[in-house]
Amino acid sequence: MKRSKRYSWTCATAIVAITFAFTGRLSGQTGALNSSGAGSGSATPWRVQVERVNPANLDLAPSFQVAIYENLLEELNKTRRFTQVIRDGDRKAIEIPNLLVLKTTVVKYTPGSETRRAVTTVSGATKLRVRIELLTREGKLVLENTVNGDVLFFGSNLRATHNLARNIAKAIKKSSWSVSEQPTTILTGEL
Repeated sequence: MKRSKRYSWTCATAIVAITFAFTGRLSGQTGALNSSGAGSGSATPWRVQVERVNPANLDLAPSFQVAIYENLLEELNKTRRFTQVIRDGDRKAIEIPNLLVLKTTVVKYTPGSETRRAVTTVSGATKLRVRIELLTREGKLVLENTVNGDVLFFGSNLRATHNLARNIAKAIKKSSWSVSEQPTTILTGEL
C-alpha cells in the first residue's frame, strides 16, 4: 500500500513538472501573449510574420542573415506589441486573422574587425543598415523605416545583428501605426 501511494505521488509530481516545463517552452517559442499587452493602442490584436532577411546585392554572410532573423524574432517577442510572432513559411499563417508581414532588406553592410576594434578605438566597426517594411496581408504599407545596427568598440561582429534587431523592435514599438488609418511612414537612419 505504501509503495503504490509513493509511486502515485512520484508520477503526479513528474506530470506536473513536465507540464510546466512544456508550457513555458511553448509560450516562449510562439510568442503568444494575452490581448492586453498587444497592439498599437487599438482594440485589434495584431500578429506579425517575419520574412527572411533579404541581403539585396550585398555580400552578407549567411551567418549574419540568420543571426539578424533569429535576433529579430526574439526582440519582437519582447516588445509585446504583437499577440504572436510567426516565422516565415509557417503554413498556419494563412488562417491567422489580423496578420502583418515584416520585410527586412539590407541596404548597407560594412564588415568590421574584432581585432582592429580591440587594438584601436577608431577603426574596425561592423555596421548594418536595413530598410524595414510592415505590411498588411493585402500589401498595404503600414510602416517603413531605415534602421542601423553596429558594433563600434567591443564585442563580436555578430553583436551588430543583435543591436540591429533591438533597434528594429524599438522603432516598431515607438511608432504609432494604425492599419485602419493612412499608413504612417517614418524614414530615419538614426536608430
